[in-house]
Amino acid sequence: MSIYCDVAPGHEWHGPYHDAEYGFPLTRDDELFERLVLEINQAGLSWLTILKKREAFHTAYRGFDPEVVARFGARDVKRLLGDAGIIRNRLKVAAAIANARTILALRDSHGSFHAWIAVHHPRPKAEWVRLFKQTFRFTGGEIVGEFLMSTGILPGAHRESCPVYRKVLKAKPMWRKG
Repeated sequence: MSIYCDVAPGHEWHGPYHDAEYGFPLTRDDELFERLVLEINQAGLSWLTILKKREAFHTAYRGFDPEVVARFGARDVKRLLGDAGIIRNRLKVAAAIANARTILALRDSHGSFHAWIAVHHPRPKAEWVRLFKQTFRFTGGEIVGEFLMSTGILPGAHRESCPVYRKVLKAKPMWRKG
């Protein structure tokens, strides 16, 4: 997504995300879960909308702790659907809760969400999309592709000429290992 390297630097919201997060490897379940939830919620909307609502998402989804979100019930769904600070979409809320439960199952089978990803790495994007669709809810090609690029699993977050590209390389993204 090289165009992001042209428009994000210096932008109030996109700039900090582009310069310090986008494409950098994530390994903790809460970080990976947050990025998955945010990418799912971005579907049909702008990334700027998500960045502006990010703190509200963090609060609403209790720090993106999969163990906490996996226990969400009907009252939590009602609370989330009434929270104007986040995206109030029933399918996206249900996907977040179901995906938290899936991450707990992946912890049981692989030790962590990241370990599950590592077991399946490397593979082409189309195979990742198929795997995510079989494993998680509300995960199409764009969502999975952005999730994988934004977390350092697949390349493409930055142009090689972007100064952040070198910083990402130093952080040892998974795509460099495959």
